[in-house]
Parts: sequence; C-alpha cells; structure tokens
Amino acid sequence: MNRLIGVRYDKGEPLFYYMSGPFEPGKGDMVIAESDIGVEAGVVETTDCDKMYDTLKPPIKAIIRTVTDEDKKKLAENAEKEKYAYDVCEDRIRRRGLDMKLIKVKCLFDNRKILFYFFSEDRVDFRELVRDLASVFRTRIELRQVGVRDHARMLGGVGSCGRKVCCATCSIGSEPVSIRMAKVQGLALNSSGISGLCGRLMCCLAHENETYEYLRSIMPGIGAKVTCVSEKGRTGRVIAANVLKKSVRVLMDNDNDEREVKEFLVDELQFEKRGPERNGQDKDDRQ
Repeated sequence: MNRLIGVRYDKGEPLFYYMSGPFEPGKGDMVIAESDIGVEAGVVETTDCDKMYDTLKPPIKAIIRTVTDEDKKKLAENAEKEKYAYDVCEDRIRRRGLDMKLIKVKCLFDNRKILFYFFSEDRVDFRELVRDLASVFRTRIELRQVGVRDHARMLGGVGSCGRKVCCATCSIGSEPVSIRMAKVQGLALNSSGISGLCGRLMCCLAHENETYEYLRSIMPGIGAKVTCVSEKGRTGRVIAANVLKKSVRVLMDNDNDEREVKEFLVDELQFEKRGPERNGQDKDDRQ
C-alpha cells in the first residue's frame, strides 16, 4: 500500500517525508531515498504520517527502495571510506595551517559527493583544501561550515539532566531559544545553569516552553490576590509558585498582625486568570 512515511538521515535532523511506493517499510527499517543533498540511506522513524499530507508541497517523492543486502555492503564500504576521508582531511588541514576543526565526514550512498563538516569561529578560505581532497577522492567535494549548536549535535554528549543532549536526540525547531523562556520556567539566569554543552542556551528551554507557558497561564502570578476555597474564603497574596506541581505559596490575610504562609494547589484557589507570558524576544539564534 502506498503510504506516507517519515525518514530521518542523521540524529537531531528533521524528518523527511516520502511515499512508500510498492514497498512496505516498517518503523526502524532502512530505506534509500533522495534528500536535499543527494541519494542517502535513512531510517524510517514513523509510518503514521497522514496528518502531514496538508503541510507538504506536491509532488511528494517516493523512496527508491528498502535497503538490500548489497546496499548494506555498500554502506559498510562507505563507512570505511568516511573514516579514511576524515584522516586525509585532518592531515591536509594541519599541513595548510587552517583554523578549522573537522567534525564529520559524510559519503553519499551513490558516492557522487563527499561532504566535510567543520567548525570555525571565523571565515575560512578552504578552496585549496577542496582541490587537495578532490585530487585524492576523484569525486565532488563539499565543505560545510556549521555553528556551535550543530557542532554539539554532531558530537553528541550528556547534558546536565543526565540524558543525551536534546539536539542529538530530537529535531531542532526553527524558533530561537531566548532568555524569556528561562524566565518563564523561573530558572536562575546564570550562564552555567541554563547553557548547554555548546555554550548557548539549552535547546530544552524551547522544547518545554509551550508547556510552561500554558501552566503559567492557568496559575496566579506572584503578587496576585487569591481566595482560598479550602480556607472558607480567606484571601491572601501569592509569594511563590511551583509550576510543575501546580501549587503556590500564599501569604494569608489575618485579622491580627500575625503572618501565615500556606501552600495550595491551584484547584483550591479562585483568582483572575491571566494569558500566556509574551515578553521581550532576547534571542539567541540557533547557529
């Protein structure tokens, strides 16, 4: 049955959508298809893509085929070629004294192109390096400079949460990560606490932002006046909030001068609802 499937070529990259054609690949199967850079081998991440039809521009490409035993041998050969190309490129970079760090080499399935990904804080004139590599491999050579976020994604690693970094395990959206997102989560605005391995704001801030904005929209803000249903209509003002627990600490209004602080769940309070927080756009672009 011809159906829409989602294929991922590299960790952290977005899904590419294809028609399955006469083949019936399942989740986790490898397929050969044409991506933006050429013919590649990717892994089927999902076969439940019907809702994506309206968002894709026709015509939708079909996969070339599912991976065969011959294809697996060729992929193994390409993997060895990538290791060799990495060593050759590093040697040429060192000889020419170029200020660049080679991150990854990718050999397309049909061997029509080899891509070299590198990181550098400055612009690099790599024209002579391309000529060196083309003379060795006798195929089209393409060098791509990536930013610090892509650098971290390609290398991978473990974040402060103890899990693999978000950029290497899930797709990176187009929305920039901003300081506003850290403020919405109530995080301390120190660089060590909200920065990832790349030194930029953590990607998880963007992934979690929608949830935090919704939770804050249904909770009273700091300083808001609330009526405590479980306290027979007593009132007070919010002095602290725990967004994930959906609870707040309230300084109660008493007839005497005594101060009393109690913690309540949001469901136990009456208060004026507020909308999602939409403050400034302190952007930290995804480079």
